[in-house]
Amino acid sequence: MTIADRRHAAINFADKLKLIPDLWQPRVVAELNDNQFKLVRIQGDFLWHDHPETDEAFIVIDGLLRIDFTDGFVEIGPGEMFVVPKGVRHKPFAADEVRMMLIEPRGTINTGAEGGERTAQNDLWI
Repeated sequence: MTIADRRHAAINFADKLKLIPDLWQPRVVAELNDNQFKLVRIQGDFLWHDHPETDEAFIVIDGLLRIDFTDGFVEIGPGEMFVVPKGVRHKPFAADEVRMMLIEPRGTINTGAEGGERTAQNDLWI
Protein backbone atom coordinates (compact mmCIF):
# COMPACT_ATOMS: atom_id res chain seq x y z
CA MET A 1 0.00 0.00 0.00
CA THR A 2 1.43 3.37 -0.96
CA ILE A 3 1.33 6.49 1.19
CA ALA A 4 -1.38 7.89 -1.09
CA ASP A 5 -3.45 4.72 -0.60
CA ARG A 6 -3.16 5.01 3.20
CA ARG A 7 -4.46 8.57 3.13
CA HIS A 8 -7.77 7.27 1.83
CA ALA A 9 -8.08 4.03 3.79
CA ALA A 10 -10.00 3.55 7.02
CA ILE A 11 -8.03 2.30 10.00
CA ASN A 12 -9.50 -0.96 11.26
CA PHE A 13 -8.70 -1.34 14.96
CA ALA A 14 -9.22 -5.13 15.04
CA ASP A 15 -6.85 -5.64 12.10
CA LYS A 16 -4.21 -3.35 13.60
CA LEU A 17 -4.46 -4.96 17.06
CA LYS A 18 -3.68 -8.35 15.47
CA LEU A 19 -0.32 -6.89 14.37
CA ILE A 20 0.78 -6.09 17.93
CA PRO A 21 2.76 -9.11 19.14
CA ASP A 22 3.50 -8.09 22.74
CA LEU A 23 1.56 -6.73 25.69
CA TRP A 24 2.28 -3.21 26.94
CA GLN A 25 3.85 -2.14 23.60
CA PRO A 26 1.75 0.70 22.10
CA ARG A 27 1.82 1.14 18.33
CA VAL A 28 0.91 4.34 16.48
CA VAL A 29 -1.91 4.10 13.95
CA ALA A 30 -2.44 7.81 13.21
CA GLU A 31 -1.41 11.34 14.09
CA LEU A 32 -3.49 14.48 14.46
CA ASN A 33 -1.41 17.61 14.73
CA ASP A 34 1.14 16.71 17.43
CA ASN A 35 -0.97 13.94 19.00
CA GLN A 36 -0.62 10.23 18.31
CA PHE A 37 -3.36 7.61 18.36
CA LYS A 38 -1.83 4.41 19.72
CA LEU A 39 -3.31 0.93 19.99
CA VAL A 40 -2.11 -1.37 22.75
CA ARG A 41 -2.87 -4.74 24.32
CA ILE A 42 -2.40 -4.99 28.08
CA GLN A 43 -2.88 -7.50 30.87
CA GLY A 44 -1.81 -7.44 34.50
CA ASP A 45 -0.38 -4.56 36.50
CA PHE A 46 1.50 -1.60 35.08
CA LEU A 47 3.51 0.72 37.30
CA TRP A 48 2.70 3.90 39.15
CA HIS A 49 3.63 6.89 37.02
CA ASP A 50 2.48 10.29 35.84
CA HIS A 51 2.90 12.61 32.89
CA PRO A 52 3.64 16.11 34.31
CA GLU A 53 3.30 17.85 30.94
CA THR A 54 0.27 16.18 29.34
CA ASP A 55 -3.14 14.62 29.80
CA GLU A 56 -3.54 11.00 28.63
CA ALA A 57 -6.71 9.56 27.07
CA PHE A 58 -7.64 5.88 27.44
CA ILE A 59 -10.34 4.47 25.12
CA VAL A 60 -11.26 0.84 25.75
CA ILE A 61 -12.10 -1.21 22.67
CA ASP A 62 -12.37 -4.61 24.35
CA GLY A 63 -12.08 -5.75 27.98
CA LEU A 64 -12.28 -4.01 31.35
CA LEU A 65 -9.56 -1.55 32.36
CA ARG A 66 -9.06 -0.30 35.89
CA ILE A 67 -6.95 2.76 36.49
CA ASP A 68 -5.83 3.14 40.09
CA PHE A 69 -5.18 6.55 41.61
CA THR A 70 -3.75 7.45 45.01
CA ASP A 71 -7.30 8.28 46.16
CA GLY A 72 -9.42 5.69 44.30
CA PHE A 73 -9.89 4.12 40.89
CA VAL A 74 -12.01 4.18 37.74
CA GLU A 75 -13.18 1.23 35.63
CA ILE A 76 -13.52 1.70 31.89
CA GLY A 77 -15.36 -0.80 29.69
CA PRO A 78 -15.74 -1.27 25.93
CA GLY A 79 -16.83 1.92 24.20
CA GLU A 80 -15.83 4.09 27.15
CA MET A 81 -12.99 6.53 27.67
CA PHE A 82 -11.29 8.35 30.50
CA VAL A 83 -8.78 11.20 30.49
CA VAL A 84 -6.11 11.19 33.17
CA PRO A 85 -5.17 14.83 33.81
CA LYS A 86 -1.53 15.82 33.55
CA GLY A 87 0.48 15.29 36.70
CA VAL A 88 -1.93 12.74 38.23
CA ARG A 89 -0.23 9.53 39.43
CA HIS A 90 -1.99 6.48 38.06
CA LYS A 91 -1.53 2.75 37.47
CA PRO A 92 -3.45 0.86 34.77
CA PHE A 93 -4.51 -2.72 35.55
CA ALA A 94 -6.31 -5.41 33.55
CA ALA A 95 -7.24 -8.77 35.08
CA ASP A 96 -7.83 -10.11 31.55
CA GLU A 97 -6.48 -8.77 28.28
CA VAL A 98 -7.67 -5.27 27.38
CA ARG A 99 -7.38 -3.77 23.92
CA MET A 100 -7.45 -0.01 23.87
CA MET A 101 -6.40 3.21 22.24
CA LEU A 102 -4.25 5.87 23.87
CA ILE A 103 -4.18 9.46 22.68
CA GLU A 104 -1.19 11.49 23.74
CA PRO A 105 1.35 13.94 22.32
CA ARG A 106 4.10 12.53 20.10
CA GLY A 107 7.10 11.56 22.22
CA THR A 108 5.18 10.77 25.40
CA ILE A 109 6.96 7.98 27.29
CA ASN A 110 4.48 5.37 28.51
CA THR A 111 6.13 5.04 31.93
CA GLY A 112 6.64 8.78 32.47
CA ALA A 113 9.87 9.43 34.37
CA GLU A 114 9.68 6.04 36.15
CA GLY A 115 11.43 4.11 33.36
CA GLY A 116 12.07 0.38 33.75
CA GLU A 117 11.41 -2.75 31.73
CA ARG A 118 7.88 -1.68 30.76
CA THR A 119 9.13 1.43 28.94
CA ALA A 120 8.06 1.04 25.32
CA GLN A 121 9.90 2.33 22.28
CA ASN A 122 8.23 5.46 20.95
CA ASP A 123 6.97 6.19 17.45
CA LEU A 124 6.51 2.56 16.29
CA TRP A 125 3.84 2.47 13.58
CA ILE A 126 1.63 -0.35 12.41
